[in-house]
Amino acid sequence: MEVGIEKHDPFAVLKVKEFNFFLTNKFFFTLGIQMQSVIVGWQIYALTKDVFALGIIGLTEAIPFILVSLFSGHIADNFDRKRIILFFTFFLIIATSILYYFTLETSVILSRHGSFPIFVIIGFIGVIRGFLSAAFPSIMSQIIPRKLYTNAATWNSTIWHIASVLGPASAGFFISINYSTAYVVDLCLIVISFLAFLFIKSKPIPKKEKIESLYESLSAGIKFVFKNQLVLGALSLDLFAVLFGGAIALLPAFADKVLHVGAVELGFLRAAPAVGAVVMAMLLAYKPLGRNAGKNLFVSVGLFGLATILFGICTNFYLALFFLFLTGAFDNVSVVIRHTILQLSTPDEMRGRVSAVNGIFIGSSNEIGAFESGATARIFGLKPSIVLGGVLTIGVVLIISKLTPKLRKLNIDSLK
Repeated sequence: MEVGIEKHDPFAVLKVKEFNFFLTNKFFFTLGIQMQSVIVGWQIYALTKDVFALGIIGLTEAIPFILVSLFSGHIADNFDRKRIILFFTFFLIIATSILYYFTLETSVILSRHGSFPIFVIIGFIGVIRGFLSAAFPSIMSQIIPRKLYTNAATWNSTIWHIASVLGPASAGFFISINYSTAYVVDLCLIVISFLAFLFIKSKPIPKKEKIESLYESLSAGIKFVFKNQLVLGALSLDLFAVLFGGAIALLPAFADKVLHVGAVELGFLRAAPAVGAVVMAMLLAYKPLGRNAGKNLFVSVGLFGLATILFGICTNFYLALFFLFLTGAFDNVSVVIRHTILQLSTPDEMRGRVSAVNGIFIGSSNEIGAFESGATARIFGLKPSIVLGGVLTIGVVLIISKLTPKLRKLNIDSLK
């Protein structure tokens, strides 16, 4: 090893004890959320047999998520972030318990009201996610030293995607037994995530440089993002890629009408992008993106769009798995770079509000993208809507690449 060159340790952040508890929470929480998404999607499609209903699921969660996001960012920057996470995870446990109750023989709610009660709970979960999405990234930055942010972003993404592999596959298996069993397992996973977070100590509320009014506090995150070309460009790229490339929301219908497979195979289809993301995350852990991060970002999102197109035109189950695998692998490059930019560019006292804006851009775009996919599938047909989404994603890459030269030339090492 040359003098002055520090050897990269891909496992450095795992030596931080509290970060391991954070990852444990992340794993079981994501596992539960991913299971829940598949269970709800398959249940509503079974009740309605309507692809548009799959899109409405996303919109029902996105609207309350967006409405509370700016306020949730303000809360995350002014109150104990650990307590926020525990408080709203507890409410998620209650919401999941209600979904379980709907499936019991003693409950006649769904037989009387159809899928409407499920949509009500989904809206409530959207509020919960709005607060959690601001608090989780904010407390992560307080657990680890700044020099490990990139390493932490990679492992955070890795754990999220491993859980996203196991969650949908597990959901497909338990749905094949019955919905009640699937929701019981889902509920247990969320409870475990709650317990894991108890081992993380409360962190001090970051001091602010000046006293702000509520309006100034709520708008500060938006102003920060729109003044920073790197942050705005990365968020915009992910926003439109997820918005237009949201084929995942249509998988219940695609599995049924195009591939002619059932709930178990649906679970594997939902897991395929996460498998690709895990493989890519492990590569990035050993060979971090640095000098050519910006160029790699745009190339990977473009390839994500191409893989989406190829998925949309295939009719073979195994080819569908492969193309979904590629979408996850290419998408994860964008995820790691975006998280790293946000962690390194955001002051401690603004992390909650900037995370909230990130949630509006990215978190809600998954659900709005699901609505867009459902709407275009209703208008153009199932397969054409997926292909169109991939084409639009490639178009977005070309436009944002032109508008954000600073992001295109990004060297992550220069931000540390």
